[in-house]
Order: sequence, then structure tokens, then C-alpha cells
Amino acid sequence: MRRCLVLLLFVWCAIASAAEAPRKVLVLGDSLSAAHNIPVEAGWVRLLDARTSKMATPWTMVNASISGETSLSGKNRLPALLAKQRPGVVVLELGANDGLQGLPLTQLAANLDAMIEAAKAAGAKVLLLGIELPVNYGPQYRDGLRKVYADAAKKHGVSLVPFLLDGVALDASLMQDDGLHPKASGEPRVAENVWKVLSPMLH
Repeated sequence: MRRCLVLLLFVWCAIASAAEAPRKVLVLGDSLSAAHNIPVEAGWVRLLDARTSKMATPWTMVNASISGETSLSGKNRLPALLAKQRPGVVVLELGANDGLQGLPLTQLAANLDAMIEAAKAAGAKVLLLGIELPVNYGPQYRDGLRKVYADAAKKHGVSLVPFLLDGVALDASLMQDDGLHPKASGEPRVAENVWKVLSPMLH
């Protein structure tokens, strides 16, 4: 009888500990998520971490983003990240560098498919963050890029932020001189764009 009580106490403690432990949101992205040329604490991922860590059920934002990352390199890194971090939510922000390099959109679509399927197979919800390219890339390629994200979200039934830099990209006062990355002053708006869709996924 005593052994049964000890075992029950151990199981209860383990369950309680797991419930209290912060859950993880894994962010896999490129320089738009890696706080390019601004303080790390000013980036949108860190700004959201300040919110999620204070929730009734806390979540930790794990930022695995790397400047220059393409969808292919992200796809190759994701399995190990899933195994190590065991996230409840995976945020995918990839494709900008594919687009800037003019890579085939079919390749981007296939890589997004693979990453979404891998994340879902690991038991994680998925949030897809869409990006857009400068107007000099032409309407056909830019429209095709938008469609890749919309189609992937619909195909896999995952959440989507159509344009990560909505309300920021066209405001020169919020963008760095390269015209591609937000200044620190633009990151709170980026964080809000993500939070609107991410927040319901965490409750």
C-alpha cells in the first residue's frame, strides 16, 4: 500500500511539473526574425517572448532563425530542432531569401510542405508567416510568392499571417536603409502582426 502511495505521488508530481513548465514556440526564420542589425531584445521574437512568458500558462519563444536562411536549409535543420525542443507551436518564416535569389517557387512550395508536415507529425501546431518582395521583382513573381503561402496554409489547414511586414514595409521611417529589414522602431508592429494570429493558438 505504501509503495502504491509513493508511486501515485511521484506520478502526480511529474504531471504537475510538466503542467507548470513553460511550453515552447519554435521560430524558424531568416534575418527578418533574427533581429538583423538591431539589438536582439528589440526583435519581434523577443518582444513576443516577454508576453508569452507572463501568460497564465507560460510559453517560451525559442528563436532558431539565421540570417540568410533559405527554405531548403530550414527544412534540413528542422528535424533536429523538433527533436531537441519538442515545441507545441512552430512558426515558419522562410522564403524571403528564396525569392531574393529568384529560386523556383515550386521548390519553395515543396520545402514548406515538408516543414509543415514534419512539424505536425511532431505534434506541433504551425503558424506560417508570409513575406513579399520589392516591386522590382515584377508582379508575376510577387503574386506567385503570395499564392505559395496561401496555398500551403489552405492545403495543410494551418494558420497564416499573409504579410509579416504589413504596415511596416512601406513606411520608410520604420525600415533600415536596405529597404528590406525593419528598424527597432518597426518591430513592435511586426510583433503585433504575428500576435494577432499566434495568441489564439496558445490558449
